Amino acid sequence: MRKYAILPLLLGLVLPLSAGDKKNDKQSGITREQADEILNELRQIRRLLEKDAHTAEIADPAGGVRMNLEGGPWLGNKDAPLTIVEFTDYQCSYCRSFHMATFGELKKKFIDTGKLRFASRDLPLEFHSNAEKAAEAARCAGDQGQFWQLRDRLISNASKLSPADITGYAKAVKLDMLQFQSCMDSGKYSETVKKDVATAESFGVSGTPSFLVGKSTREGVSGVIMVGALPIDAFEAKLKELGL
Repeated sequence: MRKYAILPLLLGLVLPLSAGDKKNDKQSGITREQADEILNELRQIRRLLEKDAHTAEIADPAGGVRMNLEGGPWLGNKDAPLTIVEFTDYQCSYCRSFHMATFGELKKKFIDTGKLRFASRDLPLEFHSNAEKAAEAARCAGDQGQFWQLRDRLISNASKLSPADITGYAKAVKLDMLQFQSCMDSGKYSETVKKDVATAESFGVSGTPSFLVGKSTREGVSGVIMVGALPIDAFEAKLKELGL
């Protein structure tokens, strides 16, 4: 895919920084920590490309990827004809890009109008040390009806997700902090997050953001996987293809 053609060049620019070249670090205008984060994200893209170099979609030859959505958070009309499930990592800069550039328009055009149901599922990546706890925090906020509010705060601040930061965002959306902290300390949603990861992996999904886009079913959704922080046009084209 053409949008990934610059990957070797970017790797070439970032690798010297991650190796400890202080001179290049200063000239680049970014810190070594930032360079390492970029390098990790580029490595993730490379793994995705090596796995499927010719398409941004993964489909079950039998007719699509099927997923049960029972019990998880979603937005929109429960009877919407189409569904999108996002597999997200709250510490992922590409998830933040999708959220800031595309999600609002997708919500306005399709979710708020009853045409599309949007579900969120977790895929914290191993090299993002704060992502799993952020995922659990969003679930704990959901116990107080504030899942989407805290989710927005977490994704919008993907580079600032220390435990103290997460606590600050929970206070900002006015959660009952005793209840929230009790939920976090108990690890109530640890297994739920792990189950989401296992589900994503069973579909061949290994990077974020990834989306299961398809027709709504009684149990959930049946469709294909689309990978990456895609623009609104890509989703509109797929939804039109599915009959919207």
